[in-house]
Amino acid sequence: MSGYLNLEQAQAMVESDWRESIRPALEAFIRIPAKSPAFDRDWSANGYIDEAVAQVEAWCRAQAPAGSHVEVIRLRGRTPLLWVDVPGTGPGETLLYGHLDKQPEASGWDSDKAPWTPVAEGDRLYGRGAADDGYAVFSSLEAVRLLHEQGVSCPRCMLLIECAEESGSPDLPAYIEHLGPRLGQPGLVVCLDSGCANYEQLWVTTSLRGMAAGDLTVRVLDQGVHSGDAGGVVPSSFRIARALLERIEDTATGAIRLPALQAEIPAERVEQAELAASVIGTDLADKYPWASATRPNSESTPTLILNRTWRPALEVIGADGLPPRTEAGNVLRPATTLRLSLRLPPTVDGEAATRALQQTLTEAPPQNAEVQFHPAGAANGWNAPAFAGWLGDSLGASSRAWFGQPAVFMGEGGSIPLMNLLGAHFPAARFLVTGVLGPGSNAHGPNEFLHMPMAQRLSGVVAEALAAQSAAD
Repeated sequence: MSGYLNLEQAQAMVESDWRESIRPALEAFIRIPAKSPAFDRDWSANGYIDEAVAQVEAWCRAQAPAGSHVEVIRLRGRTPLLWVDVPGTGPGETLLYGHLDKQPEASGWDSDKAPWTPVAEGDRLYGRGAADDGYAVFSSLEAVRLLHEQGVSCPRCMLLIECAEESGSPDLPAYIEHLGPRLGQPGLVVCLDSGCANYEQLWVTTSLRGMAAGDLTVRVLDQGVHSGDAGGVVPSSFRIARALLERIEDTATGAIRLPALQAEIPAERVEQAELAASVIGTDLADKYPWASATRPNSESTPTLILNRTWRPALEVIGADGLPPRTEAGNVLRPATTLRLSLRLPPTVDGEAATRALQQTLTEAPPQNAEVQFHPAGAANGWNAPAFAGWLGDSLGASSRAWFGQPAVFMGEGGSIPLMNLLGAHFPAARFLVTGVLGPGSNAHGPNEFLHMPMAQRLSGVVAEALAAQSAAD
């Protein structure tokens, strides 16, 4: 037995359902280029998001337990939302989240793979959107089915599947307001859109970083001039941009200087990072495609874990004003614009960080250059409530049952904007955030793959958490 489930029967059911139903549905889903609205401005006319929703809706109607309500909700001017409401057989309410929109294709796929073509190799199912995070609706509903099939007490389960997560979830607040009382008071929120450090253990996400982005523009001339004439007289806009960035970031170490962008790291998160490091070893640094002999910012794995989860980090992700190398003449350019992306600690407010960034970059510019900073979006991070009690006990037991290994608790470096939204809306809820985005899975990039056994095991873990919640309620 595994907690509340007959483990042998549950594993057999998951394997059978994946073989006969879930994997074929996921392969059909991969074939649909349902790019998020940020990457497909004509998404409504193109119809791919609607096609993906219709395909998953049909699967849910065929697989949901008796008495379930399956509905596609459409608010004017917004992407659709798939809503599945499964009545409980015991106390409690749970909200399970997923999304069907996808990142764009990306270049660099292997010759025998493509973003919209499902390819299975061993445990891996390649194709855009299966791991991030089309599998979530299938694994979540499978978890509910496991409990109903075995007659284990199960809370009311609501699947909320949106279609604009990769665009920052701009439509989700409107849908949460629209659903209103139908959402009830979930005691547990499940999100399977996170990562893992290996595929042999359950990795529970304890925190997510926020983000502040914007465009820094430095202008020194109204038009370009011959560099032989102006060089040494007119300052370089690029040099001034570098000097301004030095106010934010230590060039030698990459450490962020501004106190407003820092946060105190809780002692519990430091302890969890040390434990996670003992499991990961050098795999955290080794997973990146390093060029030549490039080394990470630290040789200490606990330090790297905290760097990517609780410390801010800056990257220049784009630029204007720099012509391609083959078109570069001897011109002193009039201006440089840099798109900045700053990852923030989970507890730092994104809007406040953006204001601090703007003030620091624009005040008293060198040589009185014209400097502007235009914010390009901010998102708050998220720090999980305590796991102690029924949820922590369930995760420990189900990880050993389904993975044969203890669970590991660790923060993630990315952002899931909706987590703070759901946390604010359901302040009494516990949160189970986990996922399949592990080594090599390469979400957003070429050769994205879903590790199918990992996704299968997560159904068992979620099922046990649902049963534990119902028992606790």
